[in-house]
Amino acid sequence: MKRYTSVFLKGAGMGAADAVPGVSGGTIAFVTGIYEELIHSIKQFGPSAFVAWRRGGLAMLATHLNLAFVIPLVLGIAASLISVAHLVVWLMEEQPVLLDAFFFGLVAASAWVVSRSLPDWRLWHVLPLAVGLLLAKGLPALMPLINLLGADYLMLVVGGAIAISAMLLPGVSGSFLLLTMGLYGPVMAGIRGFDMTLILQFGAGCALGLFFFSRLLSWLLNAYHTATLQLLIGFILGSLPLLWPWRELISYRLGPDDQMIPLDYRYLLPGDYAVLTGGSAQLIPALALMLAGLLLVLAISRGNQAPARRHEEEGSDA
Repeated sequence: MKRYTSVFLKGAGMGAADAVPGVSGGTIAFVTGIYEELIHSIKQFGPSAFVAWRRGGLAMLATHLNLAFVIPLVLGIAASLISVAHLVVWLMEEQPVLLDAFFFGLVAASAWVVSRSLPDWRLWHVLPLAVGLLLAKGLPALMPLINLLGADYLMLVVGGAIAISAMLLPGVSGSFLLLTMGLYGPVMAGIRGFDMTLILQFGAGCALGLFFFSRLLSWLLNAYHTATLQLLIGFILGSLPLLWPWRELISYRLGPDDQMIPLDYRYLLPGDYAVLTGGSAQLIPALALMLAGLLLVLAISRGNQAPARRHEEEGSDA
């Protein structure tokens, strides 16, 4: 039961994070130590699941799909999207500086904690780190190219595949990429209005993205574990500018539904931000929340390491 509760709460954290531009559920999975299990579990949903069911019935199917992990995780995400995510959206509107400050500390600390624990780091691992940084910066700028596909159904399928794949990557916001594609408004409107044609087209893209991208990530983690983690750390570090609390939007474009799509920001010191906005930079509470995010990650990291140490000790005793 303790394991189910822990996974449920981590799923709730993933659901809440997906509501914040610049943060993804993948980041929270990374921070809480379930990222690799998440990727490998998603990969199991495919033709091999049918084989497992034929061989051992529902019991083997449940083991093959790791349902003891997947079910509480999905329930946590769903519960968060219904409840906690609404609070996060409210905080984005009412207290954006404080919310960004908390996630900035959390995300920065997570990159440091993971990089510190890599056992076989080599100098060439700087390369995937740099690739992750560049992709995190450049992906949003490439998303408008999806409009070259022309047909609406193709845009929805490809957009769904890209958005769901991005949600599997720490530091990449699938919602933000949908916004840069000009699809965020239509997709949200279609879901709220139960437009089944749109939902099926977008859902098909999401299913394809999960099927193929989870397999690619699983293979990379198995074959090039440290290099892949460095790539993911690059994605996380690349997301930090979007979470800097004191920034000014200096460039944007309008999407199909007159949605404002951010293109570039100017990053400010707290004092300059206060002068620009004519209000408080909320420096002390913002720094306190950055520290809270950092300490939370350290506590979670220590909590994840304790069971691992116990498992190693039990193995050596045996």
